[in-house]
Amino acid sequence: MSSNYRLLSVILFVYFMAWSFSFSLFPIWLSQEVGLNSAKVGIIFSINSIMALLVMPCYGILQDKLGLQKTLLYFIAFFIMLIGPFVSFVYAPLLQTQFYLAAILGGAVFSCAFLAGVGTLESYVDKQSRSTNFEFGKARMWGSLGWAMASYFAGLSFNLSPSLNYWLSSIAAVCLIGFLAFVKVAQNQREIAPSRTFSPVKQLTAFFKIAGLWRLSVFVIGVSCIYAVFDQQFAIYYTSFFDTPEQGREFFGYLTSAQVILEAAILYLAVKWVNYVGIKNSLLLSGVLMAIRTYCSGIVSDCISISLLKLLHAIELPLMLIALFKYINMHFDARYSAMIYIIGFQFTTQLVASMLAVAVGVVYDHVGFALAYQYLGLVICVFIVLSLFTLKKDVIKTNHEQLV
Repeated sequence: MSSNYRLLSVILFVYFMAWSFSFSLFPIWLSQEVGLNSAKVGIIFSINSIMALLVMPCYGILQDKLGLQKTLLYFIAFFIMLIGPFVSFVYAPLLQTQFYLAAILGGAVFSCAFLAGVGTLESYVDKQSRSTNFEFGKARMWGSLGWAMASYFAGLSFNLSPSLNYWLSSIAAVCLIGFLAFVKVAQNQREIAPSRTFSPVKQLTAFFKIAGLWRLSVFVIGVSCIYAVFDQQFAIYYTSFFDTPEQGREFFGYLTSAQVILEAAILYLAVKWVNYVGIKNSLLLSGVLMAIRTYCSGIVSDCISISLLKLLHAIELPLMLIALFKYINMHFDARYSAMIYIIGFQFTTQLVASMLAVAVGVVYDHVGFALAYQYLGLVICVFIVLSLFTLKKDVIKTNHEQLV
C-alpha cells in the first residue's frame, strides 16, 4: 500500500475528528447554550448553506485546476485553526447582540473549513486513489473513525465547557497541516497536470453543459438534500427523549461514536457491496434507508427505537458515498470529477438546504419534530421513485476513459 494512502487516511481521520468536535453537537450548542429557538437555528443552518454555496464553486473549479497540488487543502486547514478563537471570542458573543452578522461570519468560516472543505478533501483523496491505485472507500473509512472518536468525547467535553470542542478542532488543524506536508504529489497523470490557461467562467459553462447531470440532480435534490435538512436539528429532537439535556447530550455523543465506528466498518465493505449490487441500485437502496429513518423517526416514542434508527445512517452513508463516486466516474469525464462532486452534489445539497432550513425550522416550532419528519420521509419516497427512472444504468468504462 502506498505511503500516500496511509498519510491520506490519517489526514481524513484528523479532519473528520476536527469537524466532529465542531459540528456533532452544533445544533445542541445553538439551542441549549446560546438559547436559540428552532426557527433561529434553522436560519443559522440556512445562512451556513448559503455561504457554502458561494465557496463550493470556487473550491471545485480551483481543485480541478490544481489537480493534486495541496494549496487548497492548506487553505482549508488554516480556517479550521481559526475555529476555537473565532467561536469563543467572536461568534458566540455576536449571536446574542448581532444575530445576523454573527450568522454571516460564522457561515463564511464554517464553509471554508468544513461545509465546502469536506467535498474538496474527499475529491482530492478520490483523485489520489485513482493516481496511486488504492480504494477511496478504505481511506474514507478512517474519516469515519476520526468522527467516531471525537463524538465519543464530544458530549463529555461539552458538559465540561461548551466551547472546549471548538478549541480541540483548532488543535487538530495544527496536526492536519503537519501531515499534509508529507503527502507526495505525483505528476505522471494527465488529469493532475494543471492547465496553463484557466477561466472560471469557461469552466462553469462547460460544467453546466455536461450531459446527464440533471439525472443525478433529481436524486441529489429530492433524496440527499431533504435528508440533510432532516438531520440538521435531529440532535435537538434526540435529547428530548431523555430526562435531562445533559443526559441526552452524553448519550448522543456515545451513540454517534458507535454509529460512525459501524459506518467505518461498512465503508470498508461497501466497495464490494456496491460492485455486487450495482451502482444505480446502491444509490437507490441508500435512498430507501434514508426514507425509512426519516419517516420512522417521527413515529417512534422511546430512546431505544430512535437510537436504532440513528444507526441506519451507518449503512446509508457508505452506500451513497461509494456509489456516488463510482457513478460520477462511470458516467462523466474524469477531468470534471471534483466539480461534479463539489458542485453537483455538495453545492446542490447546500442550495436546497438553505432554501428549506428556515421553513422546516418554522414547521418544527408549529407542528413539532415528529409530524414534520413524517412529511419529509414521504417527500423522499416520491423522489426515490423518480430517481428509479432518471438515474442512468450501469455501464462498463475502460481504464483509459477513467483517467482522461
